[in-house]
Amino acid sequence: MKKIVWRDYLGIAVGAIITAVGLNMFLIPNKVAAGGVSGLAIVLHYLLNWPVGIIMLAFNIPLFIVGIKIMGARYGINTLFGAGVLSLAIDITAPFTPVLTNDLLLSSLYGGVVCGIGMGLVFRSKGNTAGTALAAVILNKLFGIRIGQAMMAADFFVIVFAGVAFQSPELALYALIAMFVTGQIVDLVQEGPSSSKAFFVMSSKPTQVADAIFLELDRGVTLFQVKGHYTGEAREMLLCVVSTSEVTQLKELIYEIDSKAFVIVTSAHEVLGEGFTEVKRLGS
Repeated sequence: MKKIVWRDYLGIAVGAIITAVGLNMFLIPNKVAAGGVSGLAIVLHYLLNWPVGIIMLAFNIPLFIVGIKIMGARYGINTLFGAGVLSLAIDITAPFTPVLTNDLLLSSLYGGVVCGIGMGLVFRSKGNTAGTALAAVILNKLFGIRIGQAMMAADFFVIVFAGVAFQSPELALYALIAMFVTGQIVDLVQEGPSSSKAFFVMSSKPTQVADAIFLELDRGVTLFQVKGHYTGEAREMLLCVVSTSEVTQLKELIYEIDSKAFVIVTSAHEVLGEGFTEVKRLGS
């Protein structure tokens, strides 16, 4: 258990440092304030000439105090650790981090990618860096406001504030790009690439289709009892998860047996268990 906890703290630290490098290398020198407390700190850094890390820590301390009372000590400790490492890493690495480009589009794209990788590692390691993410969790716990909506509102306010403070609507538009890219990369790091597909199949021959999948593809099939709303007819729906390389083969197999089958194919970002990714940290 201790090994798992230390692995999480290491992951939080590495993720926070990567995020700090992304901010110093791309976003901060180009005034791209992509939402959150980091975006607000970038604006105040240019207005007041204060260190970004110190500003972030100053905003995060009251959030941390409220968060630890509402969410519990363990959540608060992880959040304090992540926020502290990120704030220190921003100020410590700033003098040594090269600015690779002054192009706003490249800065927004690459800054979003690097920060997304860092934040994804933090979240994957059960950590947080406080900021709008923690504020959103607190608002959700107190008032039932959806976390996504609370974060979007806070980030939108910061981006608008940055556009007004820098007197540049263009910088606000680039900040939106950086925020979007960061969010996509965070999801990718947490969930992994979409390398599997889930098939939902409605067929008049469910048993034959299930047997064929098992024999031809050596994949398991789950049967659900469902009922059509319009007809009221009870039927069986099949669920089967396959790798991307097996998608075409499975489609052909289904329609060879039942040409009128109704099939839904959706991405499965992370599949754990037999035949896919082995579960190594269950219960951690």
